[in-house]
Amino acid sequence: MSNVIDQNRVRQIFFILILLVLGILLFIELQTFLPALLGAITIYILLHRWMFFLNEKKKWNKGLTAFLLMLFSFIVILLPVGLLINMLSSKVSYAVQHSEELIQSLKKVVGNIESQFGITLASDENLNQLGSTIAKSLPGILGATFNTLTTIFFMYFILYFMLVNGRYMENALYEHVPLKDKNVERLGKEIHMMVMSNAIGIPLIAFVQGLIGLVGYLILGVDEPFFWFGVTCIAAMLPVVGAALAYVPLAIIFFANDKTGQGIGMLIFGFGIIGTVDNVLRFTLLKKLGNVHPLTTVFGVIIGLNLFGFIGLIFGPLLISLFMLLLKIYSNEFITKQRDINKIMEN
Repeated sequence: MSNVIDQNRVRQIFFILILLVLGILLFIELQTFLPALLGAITIYILLHRWMFFLNEKKKWNKGLTAFLLMLFSFIVILLPVGLLINMLSSKVSYAVQHSEELIQSLKKVVGNIESQFGITLASDENLNQLGSTIAKSLPGILGATFNTLTTIFFMYFILYFMLVNGRYMENALYEHVPLKDKNVERLGKEIHMMVMSNAIGIPLIAFVQGLIGLVGYLILGVDEPFFWFGVTCIAAMLPVVGAALAYVPLAIIFFANDKTGQGIGMLIFGFGIIGTVDNVLRFTLLKKLGNVHPLTTVFGVIIGLNLFGFIGLIFGPLLISLFMLLLKIYSNEFITKQRDINKIMEN
Protein backbone atom coordinates (compact mmCIF):
# COMPACT_ATOMS: atom_id res chain seq x y z
CA MET A 1 0.00 0.00 0.00
CA SER A 2 2.83 2.37 0.86
CA ASN A 3 4.51 1.59 -2.46
CA VAL A 4 1.32 2.49 -4.32
CA ILE A 5 1.01 5.76 -2.39
CA ASP A 6 4.64 6.61 -3.06
CA GLN A 7 4.29 5.88 -6.76
CA ASN A 8 1.17 8.03 -6.99
CA ARG A 9 2.93 10.82 -5.16
CA VAL A 10 5.95 10.61 -7.48
CA ARG A 11 3.69 10.72 -10.53
CA GLN A 12 1.79 13.64 -9.07
CA ILE A 13 4.98 15.61 -8.38
CA PHE A 14 6.31 14.80 -11.85
CA PHE A 15 3.05 15.94 -13.43
CA ILE A 16 3.09 19.19 -11.41
CA LEU A 17 6.67 19.87 -12.53
CA ILE A 18 5.69 19.41 -16.17
CA LEU A 19 2.79 21.83 -15.70
CA LEU A 20 5.06 24.37 -14.02
CA VAL A 21 7.69 24.16 -16.77
CA LEU A 22 5.10 24.49 -19.54
CA GLY A 23 3.35 27.30 -17.66
CA ILE A 24 6.61 29.24 -17.23
CA LEU A 25 7.51 28.78 -20.92
CA LEU A 26 4.07 29.94 -22.02
CA PHE A 27 4.21 32.92 -19.67
CA ILE A 28 7.64 33.98 -20.93
CA GLU A 29 6.58 33.79 -24.57
CA LEU A 30 3.13 35.34 -24.10
CA GLN A 31 3.80 37.93 -21.38
CA THR A 32 3.48 40.70 -23.99
CA PHE A 33 -0.19 39.79 -24.30
CA LEU A 34 -0.81 39.70 -20.54
CA PRO A 35 -2.37 43.21 -20.43
CA ALA A 36 -4.70 42.19 -23.28
CA LEU A 37 -5.73 39.05 -21.38
CA LEU A 38 -6.31 40.98 -18.17
CA GLY A 39 -8.33 43.57 -20.06
CA ALA A 40 -10.46 40.88 -21.71
CA ILE A 41 -11.09 39.21 -18.35
CA THR A 42 -12.05 42.54 -16.79
CA ILE A 43 -14.54 43.47 -19.51
CA TYR A 44 -15.88 39.89 -19.59
CA ILE A 45 -16.66 40.06 -15.88
CA LEU A 46 -18.52 43.32 -16.45
CA LEU A 47 -20.51 42.02 -19.44
CA HIS A 48 -20.97 38.26 -19.02
CA ARG A 49 -24.33 38.52 -17.22
CA TRP A 50 -25.71 40.62 -20.06
CA MET A 51 -24.35 38.07 -22.51
CA PHE A 52 -26.11 35.19 -20.76
CA PHE A 53 -29.36 37.15 -20.44
CA LEU A 54 -29.52 38.19 -24.10
CA ASN A 55 -28.38 34.82 -25.43
CA GLU A 56 -30.22 32.44 -23.10
CA LYS A 57 -33.32 34.42 -22.14
CA LYS A 58 -33.87 36.56 -25.24
CA LYS A 59 -32.44 33.93 -27.63
CA TRP A 60 -30.16 36.39 -29.42
CA ASN A 61 -27.41 35.01 -31.67
CA LYS A 62 -24.16 34.47 -29.74
CA GLY A 63 -21.88 36.11 -32.27
CA LEU A 64 -24.13 39.13 -32.77
CA THR A 65 -24.64 39.57 -29.03
CA ALA A 66 -20.90 39.40 -28.38
CA PHE A 67 -20.24 41.95 -31.12
CA LEU A 68 -22.88 44.37 -29.79
CA LEU A 69 -21.58 44.09 -26.22
CA MET A 70 -18.02 44.66 -27.43
CA LEU A 71 -19.17 47.73 -29.36
CA PHE A 72 -21.00 48.97 -26.28
CA SER A 73 -17.89 48.54 -24.11
CA PHE A 74 -15.79 50.34 -26.71
CA ILE A 75 -18.14 53.33 -26.82
CA VAL A 76 -18.68 53.56 -23.07
CA ILE A 77 -15.21 52.62 -21.80
CA LEU A 78 -12.50 53.02 -24.43
CA LEU A 79 -13.83 55.86 -26.55
CA PRO A 80 -13.89 58.44 -23.71
CA VAL A 81 -10.38 57.38 -22.69
CA GLY A 82 -9.22 57.66 -26.31
CA LEU A 83 -10.72 61.14 -26.67
CA LEU A 84 -9.06 62.21 -23.43
CA ILE A 85 -5.68 60.91 -24.58
CA ASN A 86 -6.14 62.54 -27.99
CA MET A 87 -6.91 65.85 -26.32
CA LEU A 88 -3.81 65.56 -24.17
CA SER A 89 -1.62 64.53 -27.09
CA SER A 90 -2.69 67.58 -29.08
CA LYS A 91 -1.43 69.67 -26.18
CA VAL A 92 1.96 67.99 -25.78
CA SER A 93 3.83 70.98 -27.17
CA TYR A 94 1.73 73.25 -24.98
CA ALA A 95 2.52 71.13 -21.93
CA VAL A 96 6.25 71.11 -22.70
CA GLN A 97 6.18 74.86 -23.17
CA HIS A 98 4.33 75.32 -19.91
CA SER A 99 6.75 73.04 -18.11
CA GLU A 100 9.39 75.69 -18.73
CA GLU A 101 6.92 78.35 -17.64
CA LEU A 102 6.23 76.33 -14.50
CA ILE A 103 9.94 76.13 -13.68
CA GLN A 104 10.36 79.87 -14.19
CA SER A 105 7.35 80.47 -11.98
CA LEU A 106 8.73 78.10 -9.37
CA LYS A 107 12.06 79.94 -9.45
CA LYS A 108 10.27 83.22 -8.86
CA VAL A 109 8.22 81.87 -5.97
CA VAL A 110 11.29 80.21 -4.41
CA GLY A 111 13.28 83.42 -4.86
CA ASN A 112 10.61 85.47 -3.09
CA ILE A 113 10.50 83.03 -0.18
CA GLU A 114 14.31 82.92 0.08
CA SER A 115 14.63 86.71 0.05
CA GLN A 116 11.91 87.18 2.68
CA PHE A 117 13.09 84.52 5.12
CA GLY A 118 16.81 84.39 4.33
CA ILE A 119 16.87 80.67 3.61
CA THR A 120 17.88 78.50 0.65
CA LEU A 121 15.24 76.12 -0.68
CA ALA A 122 16.62 74.94 -4.02
CA SER A 123 19.40 75.89 -6.41
CA ASP A 124 18.75 77.12 -9.97
CA GLU A 125 20.62 74.09 -11.28
CA ASN A 126 18.25 71.67 -9.56
CA LEU A 127 15.22 73.59 -10.76
CA ASN A 128 16.53 73.63 -14.35
CA GLN A 129 17.17 69.90 -14.16
CA LEU A 130 13.58 69.40 -12.97
CA GLY A 131 12.32 71.38 -15.95
CA SER A 132 14.33 69.35 -18.47
CA THR A 133 13.13 66.13 -16.84
CA ILE A 134 9.48 67.19 -17.18
CA ALA A 135 9.98 68.28 -20.79
CA LYS A 136 11.61 64.96 -21.73
CA SER A 137 9.31 62.63 -19.80
CA LEU A 138 5.92 64.12 -20.72
CA PRO A 139 5.98 63.21 -24.45
CA GLY A 140 7.22 59.75 -23.53
CA ILE A 141 4.40 59.22 -21.03
CA LEU A 142 1.76 60.31 -23.55
CA GLY A 143 3.43 58.38 -26.35
CA ALA A 144 3.35 55.21 -24.28
CA THR A 145 -0.42 55.43 -24.16
CA PHE A 146 -0.56 55.19 -27.95
CA ASN A 147 1.27 51.87 -27.98
CA THR A 148 -1.91 50.25 -26.66
CA LEU A 149 -3.55 49.77 -30.09
CA THR A 150 -2.14 46.25 -30.39
CA THR A 151 -3.20 45.49 -26.82
CA ILE A 152 -6.75 46.69 -27.53
CA PHE A 153 -6.96 44.59 -30.70
CA PHE A 154 -5.89 41.37 -28.95
CA MET A 155 -8.02 42.23 -25.93
CA TYR A 156 -11.18 42.29 -28.06
CA PHE A 157 -10.01 39.26 -30.01
CA ILE A 158 -9.78 37.31 -26.74
CA LEU A 159 -12.95 38.88 -25.37
CA TYR A 160 -15.03 37.72 -28.33
CA PHE A 161 -14.23 34.05 -27.74
CA MET A 162 -14.68 34.45 -23.98
CA LEU A 163 -18.18 35.89 -24.49
CA VAL A 164 -19.24 33.34 -27.11
CA ASN A 165 -17.97 30.42 -25.00
CA GLY A 166 -18.64 32.01 -21.62
CA ARG A 167 -20.97 29.41 -20.15
CA TYR A 168 -18.73 26.51 -21.19
CA MET A 169 -15.63 28.33 -19.88
CA GLU A 170 -17.21 29.08 -16.49
CA ASN A 171 -18.47 25.51 -16.07
CA ALA A 172 -15.03 24.13 -16.98
CA LEU A 173 -13.34 26.41 -14.44
CA TYR A 174 -15.87 25.43 -11.79
CA GLU A 175 -15.21 21.74 -12.40
CA HIS A 176 -11.43 21.81 -12.77
CA VAL A 177 -10.29 24.39 -10.22
CA PRO A 178 -8.88 22.25 -7.37
CA LEU A 179 -10.85 23.97 -4.60
CA LYS A 180 -13.99 23.30 -2.60
CA ASP A 181 -17.18 24.34 -4.35
CA LYS A 182 -17.89 27.05 -1.77
CA ASN A 183 -14.39 28.51 -2.27
CA VAL A 184 -14.83 28.51 -6.06
CA GLU A 185 -18.08 30.42 -5.63
CA ARG A 186 -16.43 32.79 -3.19
CA LEU A 187 -13.56 33.35 -5.62
CA GLY A 188 -15.98 34.25 -8.41
CA LYS A 189 -18.06 36.63 -6.28
CA GLU A 190 -15.09 38.47 -4.79
CA ILE A 191 -13.30 38.79 -8.14
CA HIS A 192 -16.50 40.33 -9.53
CA MET A 193 -16.58 42.85 -6.64
CA MET A 194 -12.89 43.66 -7.08
CA VAL A 195 -13.34 44.31 -10.80
CA MET A 196 -16.35 46.53 -10.15
CA SER A 197 -14.40 48.50 -7.55
CA ASN A 198 -11.21 48.94 -9.57
CA ALA A 199 -12.37 49.00 -13.18
CA ILE A 200 -15.35 51.26 -12.50
CA GLY A 201 -14.67 52.95 -9.17
CA ILE A 202 -11.15 54.31 -9.75
CA PRO A 203 -11.80 55.87 -13.22
CA LEU A 204 -15.18 57.21 -12.02
CA ILE A 205 -13.60 58.93 -9.02
CA ALA A 206 -10.89 60.40 -11.26
CA PHE A 207 -13.50 61.66 -13.74
CA VAL A 208 -15.56 63.29 -10.97
CA GLN A 209 -12.44 65.01 -9.65
CA GLY A 210 -11.67 66.21 -13.18
CA LEU A 211 -15.19 67.66 -13.59
CA ILE A 212 -15.04 69.43 -10.23
CA GLY A 213 -11.57 70.70 -11.08
CA LEU A 214 -12.84 71.98 -14.45
CA VAL A 215 -15.50 74.06 -12.67
CA GLY A 216 -12.83 75.60 -10.46
CA TYR A 217 -10.48 76.22 -13.40
CA LEU A 218 -13.23 78.05 -15.30
CA ILE A 219 -14.14 80.17 -12.26
CA LEU A 220 -10.52 81.07 -11.47
CA GLY A 221 -9.68 81.84 -15.11
CA VAL A 222 -7.12 79.11 -15.77
CA ASP A 223 -5.67 79.12 -19.30
CA GLU A 224 -6.53 75.96 -21.27
CA PRO A 225 -8.98 74.67 -18.62
CA PHE A 226 -9.96 71.57 -20.64
CA PHE A 227 -6.32 70.56 -20.96
CA TRP A 228 -5.95 70.79 -17.18
CA PHE A 229 -9.21 68.84 -16.85
CA GLY A 230 -7.52 65.97 -18.71
CA VAL A 231 -4.39 66.29 -16.59
CA THR A 232 -6.53 66.20 -13.44
CA CYS A 233 -8.39 63.06 -14.57
CA ILE A 234 -5.16 61.16 -15.22
CA ALA A 235 -3.32 62.52 -12.16
CA ALA A 236 -6.26 61.62 -9.91
CA MET A 237 -5.66 57.92 -10.67
CA LEU A 238 -2.06 58.12 -9.45
CA PRO A 239 -1.26 57.16 -5.85
CA VAL A 240 -0.44 59.50 -2.95
CA VAL A 241 -0.22 62.88 -4.76
CA GLY A 242 -3.18 62.37 -7.12
CA ALA A 243 -4.90 65.46 -8.54
CA ALA A 244 -2.45 67.72 -6.69
CA LEU A 245 -0.16 67.19 -9.69
CA ALA A 246 -2.58 69.44 -11.56
CA TYR A 247 -3.76 72.14 -9.17
CA VAL A 248 -0.47 72.74 -7.29
CA PRO A 249 1.44 73.68 -10.50
CA LEU A 250 -1.49 75.94 -11.46
CA ALA A 251 -1.26 77.68 -8.09
CA ILE A 252 2.48 78.18 -8.57
CA ILE A 253 1.86 79.75 -11.98
CA PHE A 254 -0.71 82.10 -10.45
CA PHE A 255 1.69 83.14 -7.68
CA ALA A 256 4.53 83.71 -10.15
CA ASN A 257 2.30 85.95 -12.28
CA ASP A 258 1.44 88.05 -9.21
CA LYS A 259 -2.09 86.65 -9.08
CA THR A 260 -1.91 85.88 -5.39
CA GLY A 261 -5.67 85.76 -4.86
CA GLN A 262 -6.17 83.24 -7.67
CA GLY A 263 -3.21 81.20 -6.42
CA ILE A 264 -4.61 81.01 -2.90
CA GLY A 265 -8.05 80.24 -4.33
CA MET A 266 -6.55 77.43 -6.43
CA LEU A 267 -4.90 75.85 -3.40
CA ILE A 268 -8.03 76.18 -1.26
CA PHE A 269 -10.22 74.77 -4.02
CA GLY A 270 -7.74 71.97 -4.77
CA PHE A 271 -7.00 70.72 -1.27
CA GLY A 272 -10.36 71.72 0.21
CA ILE A 273 -12.79 70.55 -2.47
CA ILE A 274 -11.05 68.28 -5.02
CA GLY A 275 -9.06 66.52 -2.30
CA THR A 276 -12.12 66.14 -0.06
CA VAL A 277 -14.16 64.66 -2.91
CA ASP A 278 -11.37 62.15 -3.52
CA ASN A 279 -11.25 61.06 0.13
CA VAL A 280 -15.03 60.87 0.50
CA LEU A 281 -15.56 58.84 -2.68
CA ARG A 282 -12.69 56.44 -1.93
CA PHE A 283 -14.11 55.62 1.49
CA THR A 284 -17.73 55.41 0.29
CA LEU A 285 -18.00 54.45 -3.38
CA LEU A 286 -15.03 52.04 -3.48
CA LYS A 287 -16.06 50.50 -0.17
CA LYS A 288 -19.61 50.03 -1.45
CA LEU A 289 -18.51 48.53 -4.77
CA GLY A 290 -15.89 46.12 -3.47
CA ASN A 291 -14.72 47.09 0.02
CA VAL A 292 -11.18 47.66 -1.28
CA HIS A 293 -8.80 49.16 1.26
CA PRO A 294 -7.22 52.48 0.15
CA LEU A 295 -3.72 51.08 0.73
CA THR A 296 -4.52 48.28 -1.72
CA THR A 297 -5.34 50.91 -4.32
CA VAL A 298 -2.20 52.95 -3.61
CA PHE A 299 0.30 50.08 -3.74
CA GLY A 300 -1.64 48.38 -6.53
CA VAL A 301 -1.34 51.43 -8.76
CA ILE A 302 2.41 51.65 -8.07
CA ILE A 303 2.92 47.98 -8.95
CA GLY A 304 0.57 48.15 -11.93
CA LEU A 305 2.34 51.13 -13.49
CA ASN A 306 5.68 49.31 -13.25
CA LEU A 307 4.29 46.09 -14.73
CA PHE A 308 1.82 47.24 -17.38
CA GLY A 309 2.30 50.98 -17.88
CA PHE A 310 -0.74 53.25 -18.02
CA ILE A 311 -3.21 50.36 -18.14
CA GLY A 312 -1.75 49.12 -14.84
CA LEU A 313 -3.74 51.84 -13.04
CA ILE A 314 -6.64 49.38 -13.17
CA PHE A 315 -4.88 45.99 -13.06
CA GLY A 316 -2.40 46.72 -10.26
CA PRO A 317 -5.01 46.95 -7.46
CA LEU A 318 -6.72 43.90 -8.96
CA LEU A 319 -3.54 41.83 -8.61
CA ILE A 320 -3.06 42.77 -4.94
CA SER A 321 -6.74 42.13 -4.14
CA LEU A 322 -6.56 38.77 -5.92
CA PHE A 323 -3.38 37.84 -4.04
CA MET A 324 -5.02 38.62 -0.68
CA LEU A 325 -8.13 36.67 -1.69
CA LEU A 326 -6.09 33.62 -2.68
CA LEU A 327 -4.33 33.71 0.70
CA LYS A 328 -7.71 33.64 2.44
CA ILE A 329 -8.92 30.78 0.27
CA TYR A 330 -5.70 28.84 0.87
CA SER A 331 -6.17 29.23 4.60
CA ASN A 332 -9.80 28.10 4.37
CA GLU A 333 -9.03 25.26 1.96
CA PHE A 334 -5.96 23.65 3.55
CA ILE A 335 -5.17 25.04 7.01
CA THR A 336 -8.75 24.63 8.26
CA LYS A 337 -8.87 21.15 6.74
CA GLN A 338 -5.61 20.19 8.49
CA ARG A 339 -6.97 21.45 11.82
CA ASP A 340 -10.08 19.29 11.37
CA ILE A 341 -7.89 16.26 10.66
CA ASN A 342 -5.82 16.93 13.78
CA LYS A 343 -8.97 17.13 15.89
CA ILE A 344 -10.21 13.82 14.48
CA MET A 345 -6.84 12.19 15.21
CA GLU A 346 -6.89 13.52 18.78
CA ASN A 347 -10.36 12.12 19.37
